[in-house]
This record gives sequence, structure tokens and C-alpha cells, in this order.
Amino acid sequence: MQDNADFSLMELLCPLNLPPYPFKITERGGQFFLFDEIRKKTLLITPEEWVRQHFVQFLVLQKQYPKTLIQLEGGLKLNGMAKRSDILVYNSSTEKILLVECKAPSVKITQAVFDQIARYNIVHRVPFLAVTNGLEHFYCEINLKENSYIFLSELPDYKSI
Repeated sequence: MQDNADFSLMELLCPLNLPPYPFKITERGGQFFLFDEIRKKTLLITPEEWVRQHFVQFLVLQKQYPKTLIQLEGGLKLNGMAKRSDILVYNSSTEKILLVECKAPSVKITQAVFDQIARYNIVHRVPFLAVTNGLEHFYCEINLKENSYIFLSELPDYKSI
């Protein structure tokens, strides 16, 4: 993991194609941190973390996903290797419903990113996927029975899933 000394303040806090959110940001020794409301701890800001935190706020404030049903950077085993999913959302019956892969704004959303989230979904088996770099967002609905998917123009609200 890169520490944020490798990033300028402008790169770390760049405007995204997501609603702005008034994060609690602190600076210590030339590094910037924010308070993560889901994990209840202060985290070093990296470009990917900046996207993840904004997308969480988008889920909570715009799409009405309950904070208590959101898991960040949860572990999973894939082909015997430890991996981490960025955002995993559950419904009130504790079924996994949404998997989100976040990338830094400088990372292009390519087939490799879609392949990564598809591999993670072999383990999670969720009906909705989202891929974002904070500037571009892609949403898919997965039909697990038919092994098919469709792209969606927007992410459904929590109540409609």
C-alpha cells in the first residue's frame, strides 16, 4: 500500500463524480486522515480510500442503504488466496446484495477491473455489482441462475432491491 506522501493534497482530495461530503479530515506529519463512519476509525487517505468513502456516503445518503449493513474491505478466499472486497452490502436478512469495487480516480475502468469483481462474485454471489473510480460508475444486475448479467443506468435504491 502506498502511503499518501506519494500523493499531492489535490490528488488525494480531488473532486469526484459523486456528491461532496464534509468528511472529518485531519493532518499529521504531512499525511492526511479521515474518520471512517462505518469502521469507526481514522484512516490514512489514499486516492482509492477517497473514492470508497465517497461511494459509501452515496449509498447511505442518496440510495438509502443502512450503514449497519455495509462492510468495508472484508476478507475473502479466492483460489486459496486472501483477497479483500472494497464494499459489500447486506439486506436486513443478512443476505449479500451488492458488491462494489473501488479504484483510484487515475485508474481506468477496464475489462481487468470487471474481471476482478466477477472473480470476487464467484465467492459472494450477489445480485448487484458496481465498479467505480469516483469519476465513472458502472452497475450490473446479475442473474445467478441463468449465469447472465445486464448493465444498469443507475444503482437501485436499497428499498427496491
